[in-house]
Amino acid sequence: MSQPVSPFAGLDLLASAVLVLDAGLGVRYVNGAGQNLLAVSERSLVGKKLTEVCACSATLQAALTNAVAGNWSYTGQNVEMRRADGEALHLNCTVTPLLVDDRSGARLLVELQPIDQQLAASREERLIEQQQANRELIRNLAHEIKNPLGGIRGAAQLLEHELNNPSLKEYTQVIIKEADRLQDLMQRLLTPHRPMLPTTVNIHEILERVRSLLTAEYPGSLTIRRDYDTSLPELVGDREQLIQAVLNIARNAAQAMGGSGRIVLRTRAVRQVTLVKKRYRLALEIKVVDNGPGIPEDIRERMFYPLVSGREGGSGLGLTIAQNFVQHHHGTIECSSRPGETCFAIRLPLEEA
Repeated sequence: MSQPVSPFAGLDLLASAVLVLDAGLGVRYVNGAGQNLLAVSERSLVGKKLTEVCACSATLQAALTNAVAGNWSYTGQNVEMRRADGEALHLNCTVTPLLVDDRSGARLLVELQPIDQQLAASREERLIEQQQANRELIRNLAHEIKNPLGGIRGAAQLLEHELNNPSLKEYTQVIIKEADRLQDLMQRLLTPHRPMLPTTVNIHEILERVRSLLTAEYPGSLTIRRDYDTSLPELVGDREQLIQAVLNIARNAAQAMGGSGRIVLRTRAVRQVTLVKKRYRLALEIKVVDNGPGIPEDIRERMFYPLVSGREGGSGLGLTIAQNFVQHHHGTIECSSRPGETCFAIRLPLEEA
């Protein structure tokens, strides 16, 4: 005897996540895309209330309740829902009341479309625009500061030669050393603007170079683990810029942990990815993961801006320079952080767009 066909079987063909709820907001049906989105199987979802398997925002909860009570439709943008594993989802949501069907108990049709990629693309676009403006501002500022600094340093040297009291030379040395420090800072601000020198590079050779440098800086106290996909192809890029980009990120992590902790260098291939508004079939992903205290929440949105630092005595240039170099390679850099785990993900295209 053949099994009865579900009245919702056709919804399995849809790419968007679809759930069918009853009047008590219990799940009667979920399609394959819905199971993938919520990271839960149909067997463990059907028969339970939606709020038992995920946390809905107050806005969405009210919309579902009103849709049942008043037979109202609802469309919401950037609605937040949190899965059972704690991951936050940002969704466009459509709720459509259904005619009461005593056999199925179906009352609402809920369609969920994730917009995380759209939000990420929008953030990336704003960040790129801000970075371009910042680079011009910092470059012009650095040029304006360099020349007076040279004059200050020269005047301090001349003054030192004219002083008869040797004890006063301590003060001229302070001026000279501070001028040298600021000159070095200005030079670092201007360095990212040198032209690229592209060549064929192996990303694991670059990561091994970073690993050896950090191991030398923090001997014995810092653990650096490798998690490489050795099947990855080579890419075309500027070797020194890529080393500096990864080194700045990894060094920031080591400094945040006081030189004692664990850093994981991970490489993977990612497919069908959009980088800087272009679609690539294949890209390289480098992750630098540490088990440090995390990035302070008040600077997470600004951490790639010049002169923003969460560490006392930091110049606030490391991440800015890293992002500049990654952008030179038509790539992106993203960060997620919580206490105990901070992950910087660099994605670089491995082929033409």
